[in-house]
Amino acid sequence: MSDASALSRHPFAPEVLVDPWDFYAEVHAKCPVFQVPGTPITYVASYDALVDVLGRVEDFSNDFGDALSGARANDPEVKAILDTGWPAVDTLLTADPPVHTRFRKLVNLAFSMKRVDAIESKIRAIAVRLIENMLAKAEAGEPVDFVADFAVPLPVAVIASEIGMDSSTDVATVKRWSDAFADRLGQMIPRERELECAREVVEYQHHAKTLIDQRRANPTDDLLNDLVHASVDGENPLSDAEIMSILQQLMVAGNETTTSTLAGGLVMLIENPGELAKVRADRSLIPNMVEEMLRLESPTSGLFRIVRRDTEVAGVPVKAGTMLMARFAAANRDPTRYPDPDRFDVTRPNAKTHLAFGRGIHMCVGNMLSRRELVVAFQELLDRVESFALAPGAVPVVKPNMFLRGISSLPVVLRRKAMVPA
Repeated sequence: MSDASALSRHPFAPEVLVDPWDFYAEVHAKCPVFQVPGTPITYVASYDALVDVLGRVEDFSNDFGDALSGARANDPEVKAILDTGWPAVDTLLTADPPVHTRFRKLVNLAFSMKRVDAIESKIRAIAVRLIENMLAKAEAGEPVDFVADFAVPLPVAVIASEIGMDSSTDVATVKRWSDAFADRLGQMIPRERELECAREVVEYQHHAKTLIDQRRANPTDDLLNDLVHASVDGENPLSDAEIMSILQQLMVAGNETTTSTLAGGLVMLIENPGELAKVRADRSLIPNMVEEMLRLESPTSGLFRIVRRDTEVAGVPVKAGTMLMARFAAANRDPTRYPDPDRFDVTRPNAKTHLAFGRGIHMCVGNMLSRRELVVAFQELLDRVESFALAPGAVPVVKPNMFLRGISSLPVVLRRKAMVPA
C-alpha cells in the first residue's frame, strides 16, 4: 500500500524524528511503503521490502553524496570555507561498485576481527576508568550524565586511539569534529551552525593530513596506519582525500551508533527491571541483549538510496532519478518480523537479524568493533553498578535529525555494587 494520506503525521516532522515509535506502528499498519507527501521520496519501512532494496544495488544506488553535503552546501560562504580544505570524496557510504569494492577491501583489512580482538583489553580499561569516575562523582554528590560521562567518551576514545588521534587530539575535539559531520548530515541546523560545522570540517582535515604524513614517514600500529599503507590485489593505495573521507565516516559511525545504543540501552534496562534481572542472573545473555538494544534503538534511523531505473518496491512503483528512504529503525520494529516489536526482550531469538548496521555490501564496516564495545561496556557496568535510575525529574534529551537518532543527555543516579570478598 502506498497511500500516505491516511497517516496522521509527516515522517520528517521534528516531533516524529525525536519520538518516532508510534508513527512507525502506524506506518506498518497502514502503508509500510509509501511516497512522502510533497516529495519525490519513497519511504520503505517494511523489513522484507528493505532487505530486498538493500540487495538490489543495480536498482538502488548509494551515490547520494550530494544529499549528505549539508543543507547549505551551495551557500557561497559555506563553500568558501570548505574550499580551504580537501574535496569531498565518495568512498564507502556514498559509492557503488566497483569504486565501493576497492575501498571496502582496503578498509576491511583495518577492521578485521583480529584487530578487534587485539584492542578488547583497551576497550575494557577505558570502560572501567569511566565507570569508576562516574561512581566517584555519584558518591561525592555530583550530578552524573551517562551520555557525557560514559556513552560519549568510551567509543570516542576507542575510535580516536584507532585512527591515531588519542595522543595528538583530546577526545572532546574528536567528538566536536564528529558532531560537525553528523549535524551537517542531519540537515536541520541553522545557518550559523552550518558555517561553524564547515570550519570544523576543514580543521579536522588539516589535522588528519598531518597524521597521514606522519604515518607515511613513520609507520605505527593503529588503524590509521593500516589505511595509509593498505594495499589489496594490486589496488592503488588510498589518497589523502580518500583517507580523510574514510576517517570522517569512521569517526561518526565509530561513536554515534555505540553512544546512542549505550544511552538508549541503559534506559531500556531502567524501564525493564525484569529484563535487567534476567541478564544479572545469566551473563551469557549480554550479547543477545546488545543485539536487542541495537534493534530497538537503531541509531542510524535511515539513509537515502537513488533509484537508478523505473522499478517497484513491494508492488509500489518508483521512478528512476527519485530518492528512496531506507528506514532501518522502522524495519527493525516490523511486527511481521518481530512479534510485539516495541517490547525489550533480552532473550528474543531473532534479535540479531536487525538492520541497525545495514545489510549487504554496505553493511557498517565497524559493526564488529561497535558490538564488542557494547558487550564489554555492559559487562563492566553490571559488574560494578548495583542500581541505575534516572535522576529525579530527568527526561532523556533527543534532538531531531533526519538520519541519526540518539539521546544527547541522560542524568542518572548510580549506586556502586558491593565488592564480593575474595
